[in-house]
Amino acid sequence: MRAAGRAMRVLSAFHHASGPLSLSEIAARAALDRSAVQRLVHTLVKLGYMRRSPDDRGYLPGIRLLDHTLDVLRLDPVVQKATPVLLELRKTVRERVDFSLYDETRLVYALRMQSKRETFYATLVGHSVPTFCTAGGRAVLSALSDEAAREVVMRSRLHQFTSKTVNDPDAILALIARARSDGYAVVVDEFVQGEVAIGVAVAGRDGAPLGAIHVAGSLSEWTPEAFVRHAAPVATEAARAINGSL
Repeated sequence: MRAAGRAMRVLSAFHHASGPLSLSEIAARAALDRSAVQRLVHTLVKLGYMRRSPDDRGYLPGIRLLDHTLDVLRLDPVVQKATPVLLELRKTVRERVDFSLYDETRLVYALRMQSKRETFYATLVGHSVPTFCTAGGRAVLSALSDEAAREVVMRSRLHQFTSKTVNDPDAILALIARARSDGYAVVVDEFVQGEVAIGVAVAGRDGAPLGAIHVAGSLSEWTPEAFVRHAAPVATEAARAINGSL
């Protein structure tokens, strides 16, 4: 069990890395002895879960990790139900549509359906965003009780991503309460500069949040009010369709 835990810590060392990591860097990030890391890395390379970088100066995650990503996505019942609904939503709104899974202080993207504006990170499944300042995040927090939502917010790192990011806990909780009343959350310029986004929670039969639908548009093409009129009703209907099939 200890060896399995250490192997996962080695693989997790690549979270937020900007390039290949040396053995020393992996050891520091995983908080493990370098000799132990060397043995673990050797085994993981043999199994295909890590690989040498093209310049041979460090290590990268291995291609076999993608097999496990596929397993997560194809076997997750919420992703299975959400996929056809989001495909139709994307055709209707003709803007970026994403679906994320709830992980308390963050959301992890499971489906990404791009519009005409594409960036590298905006196309990657597995990319995560905070719940406190994103439309999907506030939507899922609105499915919790006031006490539970406050507890998650207070555990969050309330980083200011843009000059308009709301990072005062009471102000965030007020916006979560508004999302609960409206049935969706709206974020303008708070997480991505120049973007308006709508988030709607997807919940289980017990009402607990499972994930969120995100629909995003550019402020160069939409006013926030026009985008809400365009996207909020169909995004809400999409969430209702997913909820009804779970």
